[in-house]
Amino acid sequence: MACTTWTSSSAGLTLLKNGWPLSNPNNPASGNPENGQALGIETLLSQIEGLEGDDFNKALTQEVSARLRALLDGIQSYRSHPYRRDLEDPPSAWQEGSARLLDFGLAKHRSKRPGAKSKPAVLVVPSLINRSYVLDLSEKRSLCRWLAGQGFRPFLMDWGAPNGTEQRFGLSDYTCGYLERALDHVLSVTAGRPPVLLGYCMGGLLTLALAQRRAEDVSGLALLATPWDFHAGENALPDGQLAAVSSSCLPLASRLGYLPVDTLQSLFALLDPMAVTRKFVGFSKLDPDSQSAREFVAVEDWINDGVPLAAPVAGECLEGWYRRNLTARGEWEIDGEKVRPEHLDLPCLAIVPAQDRIVPPGSALALCKALRSVELLRPRSGHVGMVVGQQAREDTWQPLAAWLSALAT
Repeated sequence: MACTTWTSSSAGLTLLKNGWPLSNPNNPASGNPENGQALGIETLLSQIEGLEGDDFNKALTQEVSARLRALLDGIQSYRSHPYRRDLEDPPSAWQEGSARLLDFGLAKHRSKRPGAKSKPAVLVVPSLINRSYVLDLSEKRSLCRWLAGQGFRPFLMDWGAPNGTEQRFGLSDYTCGYLERALDHVLSVTAGRPPVLLGYCMGGLLTLALAQRRAEDVSGLALLATPWDFHAGENALPDGQLAAVSSSCLPLASRLGYLPVDTLQSLFALLDPMAVTRKFVGFSKLDPDSQSAREFVAVEDWINDGVPLAAPVAGECLEGWYRRNLTARGEWEIDGEKVRPEHLDLPCLAIVPAQDRIVPPGSALALCKALRSVELLRPRSGHVGMVVGQQAREDTWQPLAAWLSALAT
């Protein structure tokens, strides 16, 4: 996309100078004040009219070449970077199919402060789309290990990739099956003391449904960047585009049994088409030996290590959530029961990052309005940065731990 955009500039300049239809003063479109593109071309023409043609062409070519070099340098630097994640997973406390429950409540993780009070277990539920280890990215960027160090007992749900019969799973199968049985295991380990549910992104919707089903077994609900109104926010796609996405992706998922990772990556890229270009151009300017470079590679490796989505789940998400907006309309169902946050009688925390492009703040704030009782935090970060960024500990981890501690007392 970057190559097409940049390298077409020279051709576009030639067309512009030779009376490209939109720049023709006799073309009605150029006089339409609602046609921003036409008016922009007229402005551009007036700006370059007095410039020497060869000099301007050379400058344009140099700028295109510089941008392409920076992009390719950034991609090559990323591909050749020596960083590899080698963090050992904590023990698996429970496993079924591809899913497992990682127990961070070991002595080497938990606080050993004298007289420290027992703090609750936290069942952490990530999205089905990405690997769970974004919440355990590295020694210094692990929300789960940090919470364990504060005296909590985090259990991280690791969904794995859908295999065999899991490719026929819907959201009800994951919520009422794997997630409920994982909750049962946590309750058995904690002698029946209800844990707090913590859902991240899509995982927040699953924990919301679980909390409604098992409210007596849950002490609180924390929602990190959890969408609700899929038609809210500046990045919401028009209905025509959503229909096109559904009609092109769902037959593929039905044929394969899953929606491929590359297709999912492309869908996310639609939200900000030049974001990948910007981040690799920025990476090309970093010292490869710097901490910033290593952290970039760690996050980028996680982004590129996605998992496919079971075909029924893909249909529920693309058609039910994004296109029909069943959540905000109060019509989203899990196992035949409508998920209605206004009926949930639990202490809730919502963390809505201000710079989120994946889940627009308007989408997540709609869920806050629907909940009966909720405390709202607005960190100045993005969707991923809120849990692994340089300010994550200060802006997200510490306020979350404070809320969990207050909830425990």
